Amino acid sequence: MSDTKSTLTDAVYDLLRKAIIEQALKPGMRLPEDTVGEKFGVSRTIVRHALVRLENEGLVVSRRNRGAFVAEPSRQEAQHVFELRRCLEREVIRLLCHRMPENGYDRLEAHMRQEKSVKGKDGPVSIRLSGEFHILLADLTGNTLLTRYVSEVVLRCSLIMSLYARNHSSDCAVDEHSQIIEAIRVGDEKRSSDIMEHHLTAVADRAEFSVNEDSIQSILSRYGEELAQ
Repeated sequence: MSDTKSTLTDAVYDLLRKAIIEQALKPGMRLPEDTVGEKFGVSRTIVRHALVRLENEGLVVSRRNRGAFVAEPSRQEAQHVFELRRCLEREVIRLLCHRMPENGYDRLEAHMRQEKSVKGKDGPVSIRLSGEFHILLADLTGNTLLTRYVSEVVLRCSLIMSLYARNHSSDCAVDEHSQIIEAIRVGDEKRSSDIMEHHLTAVADRAEFSVNEDSIQSILSRYGEELAQ
């Protein structure tokens, strides 16, 4: 792929990913290559390459003879993603308590200023910034593979939350991000890990993963009550 095509693919990929994470493109929404290409002013080939990258990250799924769609993770998949995220982010905390890069806290504080600037204002943007905070933590470990895995799982969590989460305020997330930074700064691995665990548990708790399916008997009983009236 030429440098120009690669740059365009990166741009389309970034825009589509942002639209998915900010919940503008909803789970299950179709992503026609021609429509995306027309709106972004690029070829279908460029769009196809961008969609493949998003599919590799679990944000998009391809259906034979139907095209690409924003992914709709099952409840079981969602639970598995959150379980993996806890494991990965515990390792991120452990590493940062022992090897924060020289400009690490400056980068974290700069990101926190962005989060605080939209605190209580823009839900979709605050969701994206919250996810980027966790990706930044992973990036600061210097472990490129860990950063890659954390990035993928955080992006999937954002998609999952758009599908299953109840409405909520981002205020607590911003406050806990600040607490995590301070605990890492003093090298308190246990406290920073505990705060992260509490933080991720609270995020998962906002998602309704359990399925309360009524039996056909109970459904028909409710409607049958109308006959008795």
